[in-house]
Amino acid sequence: METRRILMRSLAVAVVIASVIWTTTGNATDPQVVYSCCTKVSTADVTDPILNIRLQRKSLPCVKAVIFETKQGEFCRDPKLQWVQEKVKQFFRAQRNETLTSTPPPTSSISDQTRVGGATQATDSSSVTNV
Repeated sequence: METRRILMRSLAVAVVIASVIWTTTGNATDPQVVYSCCTKVSTADVTDPILNIRLQRKSLPCVKAVIFETKQGEFCRDPKLQWVQEKVKQFFRAQRNETLTSTPPPTSSISDQTRVGGATQATDSSSVTNV
């Protein structure tokens, strides 16, 4: 009787440990999630056409940044700089005006794959980093 109780306790402890290990490690077939963020910012101007802008909050190791997305990649800039604030305002003003005056997008998938604008952005070390 005593042996059976010890065996049941041991089994219960083993199940709890296995459950904890299983839930913390996840499924091995799932791809690992990689988060990207700016870990430093640059003051260099962004000269390529801007496709998108994201604002990043500070959460170490990530720093507070404005992320400009261009055909050349993503570039991290200091949100305190006057020219960065102006570009953000211009971008969102243009987006707002475009949505007010735009017509429905064409049904052809060809236009979805075409981008306009040249790539003249100088490479810089303040791009988005995987962490």
